[in-house]
Amino acid sequence: MSSPRICVLRAPGTNCDIETAFAFERAGGQPERVHLFRLLESPQMLQQYQILCIPGGFSYGDDIGAGVVFGSQLRGHLGDAIREFLQSDKLALGICNGFQVLMQSGILPGPSLNAPPAASEADATLTWNDNGRYTARWVDLTVPSTKNVFLRGIEKIELPIAHAEGRIAVRQPDVIDRWQETGQLALQYGSSDARTPRSTSRDTLPYPANPNGSTANIAGLSDATGRVLGLMPHPERFIDATQHPQWTRRRLTGDGDGLKLFRNSIDYFA
Repeated sequence: MSSPRICVLRAPGTNCDIETAFAFERAGGQPERVHLFRLLESPQMLQQYQILCIPGGFSYGDDIGAGVVFGSQLRGHLGDAIREFLQSDKLALGICNGFQVLMQSGILPGPSLNAPPAASEADATLTWNDNGRYTARWVDLTVPSTKNVFLRGIEKIELPIAHAEGRIAVRQPDVIDRWQETGQLALQYGSSDARTPRSTSRDTLPYPANPNGSTANIAGLSDATGRVLGLMPHPERFIDATQHPQWTRRRLTGDGDGLKLFRNSIDYFA
């Protein structure tokens, strides 16, 4: 079987599309960087691909909120095409700003691209970090659910973050319970420091273990099918061991842990 084709969908302000496409290529896929305007001209071209990825950056400058404009274009102009794509046995990934876009479009937490409620009535949103500023650092992550395709075989992983609006806020506490029941809690911030207290699903770890104050330490969400993943950390920035800031001290060699997510997506179509 030929390698799956990946649509790395970029928009004005996207700046992580080249390295994300490279990560998919390293994993064995056939990525193509596609500008949003091309897809707006011909929505059905999306069906040529097996994986849709929305990479990181600052789409439309985040001028009225992170991912808001990009997300509204997916929902309003590409809703039918993306709904058809997601109803097939295909995958979607949103990284950092891409996660924000998936949330703003209604693809996450799902159901995908139904007419969304008003923002005040949405179950959850990604909003400003508790510290009120852009934060870039490496974080420890745990995988509480085995359901998501991209995270199969991964229990713990360390990845870098770089965002200002990465804090998950929920409308009601029972939203977290529902996500737990459906296996949609895909990634949570953890800590390798024994001095940091362990958390329950309702506890919030202190900074820097939880770098943005996200509810229930959520760093990534899945849809109910396990075929869509949105995450704030950047797996494409750790595909080689030498990208880790402590690679010499830890004597790391070979592939970086982030490459596992991309390989899992390619292996899904094997």
